[in-house]
Amino acid sequence: MKVVLLGTAAGGGFPRWNCACARCSAARDGKLPARTQECAAVSGNSRDWWLLNASPDIRTQLNATPALAPGPGGTPVRGVLLTDAEAHHVTGLTGLYGAPGLKIYASPPVLTALSPLRPLLERHAPWTWEDSFTEGGSVLAGGLVVSARALGSRAPGHVPGAADDRWVTAYRIEDLASGGVLVYAPRLGEWTPALDELITGAACVLLGGTLYAAGETDTPVRAAPRGRRASWHLPVSGADGSLAALARHPGPRVVYTHFDSANPLLDPATDAYASVTAAGAEIPLDGAEFVL
Repeated sequence: MKVVLLGTAAGGGFPRWNCACARCSAARDGKLPARTQECAAVSGNSRDWWLLNASPDIRTQLNATPALAPGPGGTPVRGVLLTDAEAHHVTGLTGLYGAPGLKIYASPPVLTALSPLRPLLERHAPWTWEDSFTEGGSVLAGGLVVSARALGSRAPGHVPGAADDRWVTAYRIEDLASGGVLVYAPRLGEWTPALDELITGAACVLLGGTLYAAGETDTPVRAAPRGRRASWHLPVSGADGSLAALARHPGPRVVYTHFDSANPLLDPATDAYASVTAAGAEIPLDGAEFVL
């Protein structure tokens, strides 16, 4: 199984267009690497590729990745696996219109939330919309099997949705040929038994590292709702953070993604970066590739 990290920043990217914090300013000055909004791609045969979320930066991300370039037969992208209905994870779908036969996998509440957009997205070519919670999982082109697990009940602020514990999901993706297993959970509000179950036996965990510490709000220019949003994400550090929980799973490779602009992990010179990498976790840049 091949995995490419197309983007590794949280919503708004890095630097954020309206943020004058020290880290965003450093990124504008070229002192820290810029990052596009979180998205990844996975393939079991290097020919059929599946996007993990669809960021607003998807066109730039696809054009920057040779493996995802179209050929005589069209695009190698076969579809998208959505973890939630947040704008920075779904609006990239509008950049994929015109490609016939794409399959979009999402939980039932996310499929419902996206239903008003389907006529727009399918104006030039029909797509297939699949329930990611299909019993027994789903077989993807390229020799992958995927199953979903519920991780959170918080609906996006722009969706007047009913309570449902499947608003936020994670995926377990298995390569039938190699047996390699990837767990993909870029949005993580709390650590749950379901996540422990998913990680057991996995080769790699691609995990949301949005905040390094609880209550991280050191960005001077911040829209009002963003302070409230901080509680939506499990921090990396601390006794109840994701890094401590991962200590119960010493086997898999741990890769963090989805970094908020307030996160010191964006700067390799910080103590936070040193402590996380010393624990064995990885903090890759956009474009990073690995094989399971």
